[in-house]
Amino acid sequence: MKFQKATTLLCAATFTFFQAKSQAEQAFIKENLSFAVGHLENMAASKDIEKLKFPRTINKEGKMISTSMYDWTPGFFPGSLWYGYEFNKDEKLKATATSWTEQLEPLQTFTRHHDLGFMMYCSYGNAYRLTGNESYKKILINSANALSTRFNAKTGCIKSWNSFKSWHGDKTYYFPVIIDNMMNLEMLFFASKVSGDPRFKNIAVKHAETTMKNHFRPDYSSYHVVCYDSVSGKVEAREAAQGFADNSTWARGQAWAVYGFTMTYRETKDPRFLKTAKGLANYFINNKSTPADHIPIWDFNAWQKGYQPGKNSNASKVPVLYRDASAAAITASALLELSTYVPGAEASRYKQAAVDILHSLGSPAYRAPHGSNGDFILEHSVGSIPHNGEIDVPLVYADYYFIEALLRYQKILDGKKLF
Repeated sequence: MKFQKATTLLCAATFTFFQAKSQAEQAFIKENLSFAVGHLENMAASKDIEKLKFPRTINKEGKMISTSMYDWTPGFFPGSLWYGYEFNKDEKLKATATSWTEQLEPLQTFTRHHDLGFMMYCSYGNAYRLTGNESYKKILINSANALSTRFNAKTGCIKSWNSFKSWHGDKTYYFPVIIDNMMNLEMLFFASKVSGDPRFKNIAVKHAETTMKNHFRPDYSSYHVVCYDSVSGKVEAREAAQGFADNSTWARGQAWAVYGFTMTYRETKDPRFLKTAKGLANYFINNKSTPADHIPIWDFNAWQKGYQPGKNSNASKVPVLYRDASAAAITASALLELSTYVPGAEASRYKQAAVDILHSLGSPAYRAPHGSNGDFILEHSVGSIPHNGEIDVPLVYADYYFIEALLRYQKILDGKKLF
């Protein structure tokens, strides 16, 4: 009887402990989402946003820099507004999100670069998910059609940029594919599901298969740019654009890869993509160069022996310790999803890694007070050190994936499915 009583008391104490922990985490999520919405509302009302332009980062004076819709980043601010509305169901915020989203309608036929997934799925994808507006679905299908024009069957890839000049000399490549391109596949999968046209999914799967073959090293670290011959389909070069060196691993590139292959597994249930997602995630979370707060430096290999920047790179002029909060936020969101596709201890490890990142990002070390930071939420991200651009500044996509990760974490704690 004494043993049974002791066991009962232990079970009750354990339940109370985990219940208290869950409540603390729910409070953490709610406080951060409420804080984020405050930033979004301030940003939407900001006089620094130029007409028909979209927030991206800040200048040296701390003032907002905004871009035209034809940049690769305009979908993130509307997408963040939709996430804010998903959290608080505020009709005023919904109206703001709608207004910002519908400004992007002309992009549904845009074909000049590969970033339509970022531009249209982060904005219109969330808008359709939360409103069911049929006109948004048609726009997304049109956007998938536009993106598909950049697919080349010989290479098995969607062309990223129209050209890429090597930083090792005068060589220019005309079919570069960057690891970021994995993120655009989600819109293609969506378009096949809602249109019944398998073409979009087939392109997405082929692109993922080709990327899986050519973009990764045996340890699951990633190259940034793989350049193809569009006639033969052969790989011509593997180089870096935003990373430190050709043989290094750019942190945000690795984040795009973790996210992209996790999403591709969700859409296909192909175990090859799950294996790849896990390998990429393991490289990210186990990397010994990552500081104790779980926010990686901008490149996992910068300044290590054997990693030399290209002769035209500005990377050698920049200290190693710049963190990239954007890479951390993207990966946290991806790891939370990945944790739902694997069992037991593996799931716990990925989830805990994501939670550790979120707690760092949600701390004063990375979260900017209201009224500062150009109204962006997070500080300390990096755009492209080799191009001497956006170094240790807020970035609109860091905020987007931070909010997304918080919402995913909340759903997991509530026992809800993410998709």
